Amino acid sequence: MSLLDRLFNEIEEELPDENGHIRLVVGLGNPGPEYEGTRHNIGFDLVDRLAATRSLKWTRERKFRSKIATQSASLILSKPLTFMNLSGNAVARLTKFYKLKPDQVLVVYDDVDLPIGKMRFRANGSAGGHNGIKSLIEYLGTNEFPRLKLGIGAAGRPGGMVDHVLGKFSEEESRELEKVLAIAEDGVNCALSAGLSAAMNQYNRREPLEKG
Repeated sequence: MSLLDRLFNEIEEELPDENGHIRLVVGLGNPGPEYEGTRHNIGFDLVDRLAATRSLKWTRERKFRSKIATQSASLILSKPLTFMNLSGNAVARLTKFYKLKPDQVLVVYDDVDLPIGKMRFRANGSAGGHNGIKSLIEYLGTNEFPRLKLGIGAAGRPGGMVDHVLGKFSEEESRELEKVLAIAEDGVNCALSAGLSAAMNQYNRREPLEKG
């Protein structure tokens, strides 16, 4: 047995099996340097921030088809490496290994229906046209998993959705992004410590960040 497998076995034994206690935070995005900084990768940006704040290092795990970072036995951060439309494959592997229930997985992703600066926690819901969430629902067999939507704004022209989500933030948008990622990080920490309902009550009421 490798040292890594031994560590995973120890984590598996120590982790609490409490319904609704979030233990896995997944940021959705596309792997590869060509996708860094794109709107579709805002989920990656947030979990990178969560890892950096905790001084956690990312490791590439082929059996999970993900990069993961762990904090003691209580928190797993993940960035699927399967590309967006197969994200559910990676998440299903993690949930199976760690024996997690869907309500213990918080998924962070971009939402074109929300303006930049707006975020929204949800306990469940449909895919809403998002291929990553569609894949998770397919592989997990349910839409009953919590998620955090981060606004990236609507496409500027009809038929320009792909270019929009795979495009990079403007300089002005990047300033707003830094603000909302800081707030979103606080929101995730609230969900981890006080529960999803507390995070929804506190952070879903916030108005979009003002420009300037």
